[in-house]
Amino acid sequence: MKKYIYMDNAATTPVKKEVLDEMLPYFSEKYGNPSSVYSLGSMSKRAVEDAREKVAKAIGANAREIFFTAGGSEADNWAIKGIAFGNFDKGNHIITTKIEHHAVLHTCEYLEKKGFEVTYLDVDEYGLVDLEQLQNAITDKTILISIMFANNEIGTVQPIKEIGEIAKERNIYFHTDAVQAIGNIEIDVKELNIDLLSMSAHKFYGPKGIGALYVRQGVKIDPLITGGAQERRRRAGTENVPAIVGLGKAIELAYTNFEEKNNRLIKLRDLLIEKIKANIDYVRLNGHPTKRLPGNVNMCFQFIEGESLLLSLDMEGIAASSGSACTSGSLDPSHVLLAIGLSHEIAHGSLRLTLGDFNTEEEIDYVVEKLVKIVDRLRSMSPLYEKVKEEK
Repeated sequence: MKKYIYMDNAATTPVKKEVLDEMLPYFSEKYGNPSSVYSLGSMSKRAVEDAREKVAKAIGANAREIFFTAGGSEADNWAIKGIAFGNFDKGNHIITTKIEHHAVLHTCEYLEKKGFEVTYLDVDEYGLVDLEQLQNAITDKTILISIMFANNEIGTVQPIKEIGEIAKERNIYFHTDAVQAIGNIEIDVKELNIDLLSMSAHKFYGPKGIGALYVRQGVKIDPLITGGAQERRRRAGTENVPAIVGLGKAIELAYTNFEEKNNRLIKLRDLLIEKIKANIDYVRLNGHPTKRLPGNVNMCFQFIEGESLLLSLDMEGIAASSGSACTSGSLDPSHVLLAIGLSHEIAHGSLRLTLGDFNTEEEIDYVVEKLVKIVDRLRSMSPLYEKVKEEK
């Protein structure tokens, strides 16, 4: 059987066995509707509330502040639209950044068509927000600041505590997309002054199609989905009990032996970066060198197209991703890489390798070995690279 190495954990993760084992009974044995009054329904209701407690405990929240969604994109949409429409009487200005996930950016663009004003903050070469620029962007009409905890492409972790303090001082709601941060960073929403936080289970070894939104008690927010009394009348629809149970178990596992797992990932990440840099020239690490997610490695390889790199890696049994959007049919490179100041040409040669709980040092050696050969082969077909070599 061909060797297969998965290094795209930022895209999704496998469901852990312990998570699946907890989910299975709720598909066919404990299948009651949580809204039903009989014992089968009550069993499901208890399972949902147990999961809610686990999610709340993981982020330092109260269980009544956790609302289940169909994933991170819904949570982002709900947080931003819910605050916008629920507080339109107070103002119509929202602040975000140019490197957010499209679930945030496209939602903000939608709101601009509805009469809201949005400020998209610049970031520096590492992808960090300038706190002074944030302060200067605030007006008396600002009702929401939405800045992601950690970037999904380059892994940069933002100064969330400082942003939360600014928002609190100015009496503005603060939402953070923590989809990449949950399970990778310890989070206390109260300490960080976070009012709303989005998460998605499939990023930390839970099932796809389930997420949650933390909404601090007292936050004025409109519902996104209406039509039922579920989630205390804030998110209608029969609860996806098996997935909710899976989310609860996954987040519980994510913060068990957290420090040990985190240190292991950082060690593997730094080893991968070091070996790539030592064996391949004309490479650039994207994102902050230290203020980054423990498993994130995003690099640009000059004189190479990211799509060719990905396809070649796949042929060697290595799953990765690219910052370039060319695989989705777009000719434009990643908006994140352009925002940190990269040229189109360099941004098109990006590769994201994201490590997880199941990756090993042996796999890193294998990936680097194959990557060196692939880069050499692809560059041998580049007239520009040959010209640069001649000039050296």
